[in-house]
Amino acid sequence: MDLPKILLLGKNGQVGWELQRTLAPLGQVWALDYPEIDFAEGAALRKLVLEHQPQILVNAGAYTAVDKAESEPDRALLINGLAPGILAEAAKQIGALLVHYSTDYVYDGTKRTPYVETDAPNPLSAYGRSKLAGDEAIQQVGGAHLIFRLCWVYGARGQNFMLTMMRLARERETLRVVADQFGSPTWSRMIAEATALAVRQTVSAGAGRDWSGVYHLRAGGETHWHEFASRIIELMPAAERKCKTVEAITTADYPTPARRPAYSVMSSEKLRRTFGIELPAWEPSLRLALDQP
Repeated sequence: MDLPKILLLGKNGQVGWELQRTLAPLGQVWALDYPEIDFAEGAALRKLVLEHQPQILVNAGAYTAVDKAESEPDRALLINGLAPGILAEAAKQIGALLVHYSTDYVYDGTKRTPYVETDAPNPLSAYGRSKLAGDEAIQQVGGAHLIFRLCWVYGARGQNFMLTMMRLARERETLRVVADQFGSPTWSRMIAEATALAVRQTVSAGAGRDWSGVYHLRAGGETHWHEFASRIIELMPAAERKCKTVEAITTADYPTPARRPAYSVMSSEKLRRTFGIELPAWEPSLRLALDQP
């Protein structure tokens, strides 16, 4: 049996970089990113997909500057909202499975129990609204798709909270970190591993089963930014740390252009029930991530 052709967009991002490794055993992977592709150019995206004719299209590209999106919402919407719809149309035209990544920021954070996929989204920010628009565009097209909503992604590449805290801990004796926003820090490598497992099952099942839909994909447990930062710094080699104190502050003490949900913990029960996949708790995952060479 011939292995499927896989087109991976956004190969240089946190998740995209890890996907290059985890998708490789599943088929022939073409991995692209800017400037080879421009997610703001819809016609070029469509042409790319139709030319490559993949059986699996994985979109790991996105506009991820949450605060900057408040000052350029149109660009965020173009990349996060319109481009996924165009990719979905092209994927449906050639009969490909589309894999796409969304965010916990589609929720408003007013719940105090984990969000489930049937909860009504109500994004607080331009970034969240743009990502929700992408989810809805894919679903409206109606082709085969898996949308994974992620939470507090970190990894060894790109710009993320873990790398920022490690850099600041080397530079400053005291850090002040928000302690009233709750979520589930999720390692990009675990996301890529889970994606490959779900894709393999979906492709193996064939046309007889349709698992299309939204799935929450996040690490087990929950925490706040202050505890997450404290664990990161504790796990750093002592010789690298200048930071001695991590102060807990409120969201009001650290205003940002974009509003964040106070509680964006999501239930991953649907993912476990459908694919038999459940990520480990966030703390042991963080230990593994920081143990990497």
